[in-house]
Amino acid sequence: MITNEATELQHCTQVSSDPEGLAAIRNPGTAAALWERTPLSRFQSWIDTLPAEQLPRARIILRPEAFCDALIEVSRFCGTPECAERNMLIEDASALAAIFADVMGCAHLQLRLDVIQTNACSKFHIDAVTARLICTYRGTGTQYGLSTNGDDPNTVLTVPTGAPIVLRGTRWSENPPSGLLHRSPPIAGTGETRLLLVLDPVEDPEKERGTAYIH
Repeated sequence: MITNEATELQHCTQVSSDPEGLAAIRNPGTAAALWERTPLSRFQSWIDTLPAEQLPRARIILRPEAFCDALIEVSRFCGTPECAERNMLIEDASALAAIFADVMGCAHLQLRLDVIQTNACSKFHIDAVTARLICTYRGTGTQYGLSTNGDDPNTVLTVPTGAPIVLRGTRWSENPPSGLLHRSPPIAGTGETRLLLVLDPVEDPEKERGTAYIH
């Protein structure tokens, strides 16, 4: 049973070693597309040891070409130290925005940078979006698995830290649905701090007024 589930999970998840592989989310039967990569050790060491209060956090709707300038301002506002590693973070998030917008064919994205220190969305679920890009820059990555009856998956995989994954949501027109669920890993009581980048396509920014803020 577990072996069959693991095989099905492998079939509906496209794993690539290059960014172009994220476009596989458009392929029939593909519920998730993962760009498997390893962050530079100096970047990971920097972000893992940064005080939580200095990690950038924001929620704002932008055109992809505006991400870089916006993230510079977000970083300044949050007190993220100005250094080469901060530039790496800004450039990488901006590049992911450009890639994801191209894959989804959308002109605007909602950017979320979340600093998480407790359980958040720790129940397995499917997001109410067409598709979502998630990249965990610090801490344990998103967990995912297959379930056809709504129960927790028997086989659970964890996205590597620093690796972006694109997941189809409930608004993706597919019949029947794949049954791929995901969650944020439960970290309450562990002392772990996660930094999560989440990108969602936005069709009509006017309908999303009031969601843009930095905190």
